[in-house]
Amino acid sequence: MDVREAVASRYSCRSFLEKPVPKEIIREIISRAARAPSAGNMQPWRVYVLGGDAIKALKADLAARTNELPKGEGGDYRIYPEPMTSPYQERRYEVGERLYGSIGVARDDKPNRYRQYARNYQFFGAPVALFFALERSFGVAQWADIGGYLQTFMLLARAYGLNTCPQQAWVAFPKTVRSHLALPANMIVYSGMALGYAVESDPINLWRSPRAPLETYATFSGFD
Repeated sequence: MDVREAVASRYSCRSFLEKPVPKEIIREIISRAARAPSAGNMQPWRVYVLGGDAIKALKADLAARTNELPKGEGGDYRIYPEPMTSPYQERRYEVGERLYGSIGVARDDKPNRYRQYARNYQFFGAPVALFFALERSFGVAQWADIGGYLQTFMLLARAYGLNTCPQQAWVAFPKTVRSHLALPANMIVYSGMALGYAVESDPINLWRSPRAPLETYATFSGFD
């Protein structure tokens, strides 16, 4: 698959088939993604992969805890800035409306909104879960590096006909995730991710989040 096609076809998949993903393919994607750049070639990422009984155990652990949402156990870091200013607040609002609108859930229907949000903790039915971690002592450059690794991983997954959903929602359950991964005390989870084959006909997979026009974020100087 051409890299341009991979970029264009990547989206946050929220409905997966039960079809298994071969371990050899996952290993190859993880290995190839390590070509992502990092400051000083530190390669700060650590990847934890769950499948089979391991992912079933984590799903079961969270299945009965939807009453703890959205706060959960309290995160190791804050995902969104407070306060959220314009235009970022409007962008987040719009993407939420599109997501829930695709499955016919109204803005004031909080029970069904929480029910859909809770599907994060079932990896939207995906057969494979990944967690990306780095050392607590690392700074903003290493956090940027691990973000670059995630993007590289997701684009490579498209080349294998796979879909992904990066999930920072898992930040809300750091203690639970830590126990299932046997994560060392010096490590922190940056993001989870669902991996598998999309249910392409599911309405929740048929919409796409908009992007701002280039003119709103890019400046060119010195060109004719």
